[in-house]
Amino acid sequence: MRPLDRVRGVVAGEQVDHLPAQPMLMMFAARHAGIAYVDYTRDGMKLAESQLKVVRDFGVDCVLMCSDPAREVIDIAGDDSVRWLEDQGPVILEERAALLDKSRLSEFKVPDPHRDGRMCDRVRSIEICWRELGGDTSIVGWVEGPLALSQELRGLNRIMTDIVDDPTFVRDLMDFASEVAIVYASAQIDAGADTIGMSDAAASMVGPRHYADLVLPWQRRVLQSIRSAHPTVLLRQHMCGNVARLIPQMATLPVDIYELDFPTNLAAARAALGPDRVILGNVSTVTDMLSGTPESVEAAARRCHETCGAYHIVGAGCEVSPLSPPENLRAMIRYACEHEPGSFAAATPPTGT
Repeated sequence: MRPLDRVRGVVAGEQVDHLPAQPMLMMFAARHAGIAYVDYTRDGMKLAESQLKVVRDFGVDCVLMCSDPAREVIDIAGDDSVRWLEDQGPVILEERAALLDKSRLSEFKVPDPHRDGRMCDRVRSIEICWRELGGDTSIVGWVEGPLALSQELRGLNRIMTDIVDDPTFVRDLMDFASEVAIVYASAQIDAGADTIGMSDAAASMVGPRHYADLVLPWQRRVLQSIRSAHPTVLLRQHMCGNVARLIPQMATLPVDIYELDFPTNLAAARAALGPDRVILGNVSTVTDMLSGTPESVEAAARRCHETCGAYHIVGAGCEVSPLSPPENLRAMIRYACEHEPGSFAAATPPTGT
């Protein structure tokens, strides 16, 4: 069965040969390919080469085009707020944030992802993967979510303060960030992406009230716009950290795959999302993937599968460390290959979770 059909089958509730596996591999992929991470982030050909290699060597069910949080930022505002590091790629410096002066927002334009720039570089990596894979293996494009991009332009501490002190500015900035995400997603889909992942990591730091007022409506706008223009594309929501308090509201988003980090209580998330929403991940990137053994990784993958039931994709919920033993990744993939989605019904959480 083609890996892309396997993923689509799980989302649709259809019978597939075994569970899909879509761990988030970025630094791990570059290290496995012998490529410096700064080159992985700068050169779409090397990003594609690394992703294709982990697919071929490990049997992962997707190539993942995520690499760093500064692609949109640099194309919008230049690289004055960015420091390039050999082993990490571009790091955004809060003290040099592009929107230290809020009035600068009126000068920003939505970049054209088809012109030379870092957004275009990712589009090219998708085109390379499409030529190599021909639609057999899922190609996951990636955009920064509205709060994530707002935070990257303004600075994390400032945007959190702005949410309370200047919500009008936050709404204006979220409007702009949403338009960037919509345009960028469409360019990646046109290049061959069958899935769009949207990362909004900073949202896990916002409480339910502010999430409902100043984050959720813009996430919905982006996702609904992509869904309307590209109805066959899968939508994948990624929010690092513990989002347990936000899950009931996240359940209203038009999302096909919820990628949940290991700090989130998986049983409570399954209860809030309902039995037939697809959950990806939740295996610990630290105690299992990095510090564990193949046996403990398989046991963790089994626990997640037992909790989620048939609507499940095996993964870690956030980026797998480049220092994780390759045999631990092989154990994760092996678990997926040896189990059908319907091996377990979704667990019923105990009262009070």
